[in-house]
Amino acid sequence: MIRFVKTILLSMLALSILGVGITQANQQRSAPEKGTQRYADWLKQEVRHQLLLLPWYTVFDNLQYSVNGYTVTLKGQVVNPSVKSDAEAAVKHIEGVEKVDNQIEVLPNSSMDNQIRFAEYRKIYSQPSLQRYGVGNLQSIHIIVKNGHVTLEGFVSSEADKNVAGLQANSVPNVFSVTNNLQVEPSK
Repeated sequence: MIRFVKTILLSMLALSILGVGITQANQQRSAPEKGTQRYADWLKQEVRHQLLLLPWYTVFDNLQYSVNGYTVTLKGQVVNPSVKSDAEAAVKHIEGVEKVDNQIEVLPNSSMDNQIRFAEYRKIYSQPSLQRYGVGNLQSIHIIVKNGHVTLEGFVSSEADKNVAGLQANSVPNVFSVTNNLQVEPSK
């Protein structure tokens, strides 16, 4: 009986400690006072966070955003139309957002573009120097294909990696053009 009471008390203590941790985490995610620079910075990070959490956001999509006051403008290109509506819904529910201007383009459904997407993915991410960008759930090199035209978006850590990605993208058959918009992250 005493062992049972000790177990219950330890469980209650653990749950209360866990509850404090959850409360602190929620307080860190809550918005600072509106109208401050801290709020503007928080809002930008929260929009980014919500977009990265979208379940169907893939390496073949490109989501961009801008924040002007309490209005968020969404831009980019997506393969799946639900990603466009999911992005808008996720951002609309952020504390303080008053308006969402959804300018995300849904790419045309094309079997040829799909073949190019997968060929580009294999070509780019099979390169030894670029494999590290494909690790994890969110690849940092995004491959956008529209009517046979390829655009690379995202971030790499060196100019050499940007050039290798561009060369690999250009070597895929049936591609009309490649635009390399990869950005080199500043070294820390």
